[in-house]
Amino acid sequence: MTMKKTLSQLGAFAVLGLIVALVGGCTAFNGGDPEPRRTTSNATSGSAAGAAERAQMSRAEYRIGPEDVLEISVWQEEDLRREVLVRPDGGISFPLAGDVMVAGRTAEEVREELTRRIDAYIPDAMVNVSVVTVSGYQIYVLGKVNNPGQFTVGRYVDVVQALTLAGGLTPFASERRISVIRRTADGEEVFPFNYSDVKRGQGLRQNRILQSGDVVLVP
Repeated sequence: MTMKKTLSQLGAFAVLGLIVALVGGCTAFNGGDPEPRRTTSNATSGSAAGAAERAQMSRAEYRIGPEDVLEISVWQEEDLRREVLVRPDGGISFPLAGDVMVAGRTAEEVREELTRRIDAYIPDAMVNVSVVTVSGYQIYVLGKVNNPGQFTVGRYVDVVQALTLAGGLTPFASERRISVIRRTADGEEVFPFNYSDVKRGQGLRQNRILQSGDVVLVP
């Protein structure tokens, strides 16, 4: 009896030890898995990056220029739906709103102006303004590039992108003496651009977004 009892106790201890080992192994595996924390961190980082990108795009919202075509409509007013061409002086004419200067303004700014003017005739009018044809954003790349000339672009470009549109520099171009010439109400502004530095990742702030009418001059 004593021998059987001893063997029975040893068997019970062995089974108990095996169960403890299995439970401990599962706990160690689950507790050591850091994936959920990494996933949350990546999602937060991606959200922040997306917000920054959207903010940057908002700051660079397209500003209307001469020869652009706008589509303007007033909800439930079929007679107030039409496409209008921005005149060379930067203005448009629209029923109930009269003459409106739109050059240099965003579509949202024009919508607010039209809404304010039309409100006297149609209270709480829902006005929509969109740019359907971009012709007003024009830049010029002149000098020692492979394809100099005027470029009409449907999005904002920086100096490096403008040089790419012009086919790049010729072998005899002076990379360090490029300039951006901008005409303003007070005269002309000249911004130096050192392409040699930018290619090495230096002085990247000089790779500015170009405004309509800017001239990139490559000596």
